Amino acid sequence: MPSIKSQNAGQKPLNNPTQKPRPPIVVVMGHVDHGKTTLLDYIRKTKIAEREAGGITQSIGAYEIEKNGQKITFIDTPGHEAFMKMRQRGAHIADIGILVIAADDGVKPQTEESIDILQNSKTPFIVAINKVDKNNADIEKTKNDLLKHGVFLEGFGGNVSWQAISAKQGEGVDELLDLVLLMWQLENPTYNPEGVAKGFVIEAELDSRRGILASVIVVDGVLKFGDDIATPTAFGKVKVLENFLGKRVDELHPSSPALVVGFESLPSIGQSFTAGKLELETAPNSQIEEKKKNPIIQKEVNDNMINVIIKADVSGSLEALLQIIGSLDIDGKKFKIVSESIGEINDSDVKLASTANALIVGFNTRIVKSADNLARGQNVKIVSSDIIYRLIESLEKIVKGESDSQGEPTMEVLALFSQKNKKQLIGGKIISGIFTLNQKINIKRNGQSLGFGRIESLRQGKSVVKKVSEGEFGIMIESPTMAQVGDLISIEYAK
Repeated sequence: MPSIKSQNAGQKPLNNPTQKPRPPIVVVMGHVDHGKTTLLDYIRKTKIAEREAGGITQSIGAYEIEKNGQKITFIDTPGHEAFMKMRQRGAHIADIGILVIAADDGVKPQTEESIDILQNSKTPFIVAINKVDKNNADIEKTKNDLLKHGVFLEGFGGNVSWQAISAKQGEGVDELLDLVLLMWQLENPTYNPEGVAKGFVIEAELDSRRGILASVIVVDGVLKFGDDIATPTAFGKVKVLENFLGKRVDELHPSSPALVVGFESLPSIGQSFTAGKLELETAPNSQIEEKKKNPIIQKEVNDNMINVIIKADVSGSLEALLQIIGSLDIDGKKFKIVSESIGEINDSDVKLASTANALIVGFNTRIVKSADNLARGQNVKIVSSDIIYRLIESLEKIVKGESDSQGEPTMEVLALFSQKNKKQLIGGKIISGIFTLNQKINIKRNGQSLGFGRIESLRQGKSVVKKVSEGEFGIMIESPTMAQVGDLISIEYAK
């Protein structure tokens, strides 16, 4: 590993006096469970990994930290194979990559894929050999493994910098950040503070209260509140501008992550944006938007084709679902996507599913109570989860004719921690479905309903959460009916 120079040593001079150095944008890539999110957790002194469903990061995020007075923006890309496009997008946006590889596991499929993406996009990168604190860690074997896959580390006949780390313990992380700053000094990315604001959309979603939310990264100019903003398929005005901490700001400089409220239609993720005083198109061409408004329903019967309607929380998740479900082949049966969109599963989705003889697949999105009732009445099947492989398992069961119904969300009471007045703190485990805040619950004993109540809070592990889909958890309910160990608590949807 090279010795680290002083912060200004070796930095290339600026050729254009109007240009100013901008902080580096760093993408973190690697195989699932090799410690990417844990690394970012340690760097940012926060806890994200414990809150991710199933321990897998399933949406792209950007975060800003500071090291020795120098800002660094990190892009965290999911490692699961379903999210290849999201990793590709992250690499093309970034100035520098960190390839995380576990010393106890070596090169895996997503490691190979990440190497290809970094090399094909010509993104300079550093290797972080993680989990060196584990008893079965083998750094030398990991180096040789990388060598076989075309990554030539320093000391192994190449010039790719590397650092042994324990993301969990923090060992070697400061040195890794020093390597990032050294590479930044050599790459020297710049921006024009007087130029038009430019950047990339890294995520987009439809919020029921705030409208369309776009997560962006600024790479040139200064993004300001009130600016016109446009991508090739969407436009609007910056009505709300927030930094990555959720604080409202008047302007953001490169390489800041930002949340923008104000697009009139959903921008496509990965697209570039321009902001300022713009001549905006009045009719952006968005095939996805048109497809959502006018889904093509083929009424002919095909025994080998199953119609599906896909709903997801954000654009990145939707993109991944379209890719993975569109390519599924289970026992000779394939899936035809008749509609896809972002947001909660509502009455219109159920009516469309009934007309198209389709099932609804929902990822990390809630089901409106009236839609759930309508689906039950019209015998429309809804498959919903916040873990992608569970969705695939459910689809496999449907094809094979196995019982796939999750039934109404139900938990079993395992322990009573406190019961005072109407407040009850209960420990339990999920039997089926998803529990979320403020839902109405039904307490049942021996198949009989005893009374109703409402969920006030949820906790899983040490974290307060908004929903629980599997495993053991704690729940605070308000109910005049006192629960007992062995009771079942289910969600009671309004009729």
